[in-house]
Amino acid sequence: MSDLCSGSLHPKALEGISLINEGRYFEAHEALEIAWRQETSVLRELYRGILQVGVAYYHLLRGNYAGGIKMLDKAEKCLQPFPEVCCGIHVAGLRADAVRVRNELLRLGPGGLNRFDWTLLRTVELTE
Repeated sequence: MSDLCSGSLHPKALEGISLINEGRYFEAHEALEIAWRQETSVLRELYRGILQVGVAYYHLLRGNYAGGIKMLDKAEKCLQPFPEVCCGIHVAGLRADAVRVRNELLRLGPGGLNRFDWTLLRTVELTE
């Protein structure tokens, strides 16, 4: 996998990450889905994991607690096999952020979204 992780990202994946970082989660899903569908290597799962984090955040902003938890669980499974950094994405940071969001949601429970700390929805960090 290290050979694949030293490569570059699909242009639509970069666009999707940029949209996530702007808080435009619905639009990010559209761009990342294109990258995910076109990718034939294991990087497909990386794109899918990023996509699912964005979808989780979108669900949470719309008040869908169960949908957010479900997508965070799926994202964690997709992102788990990847090294700390892959194709310039700080995957370890993204995983940690997703786990932090999920843990806080579980702590608050389904009725606690009104007390959720929205600053936990962080950006996807890209390395130089």
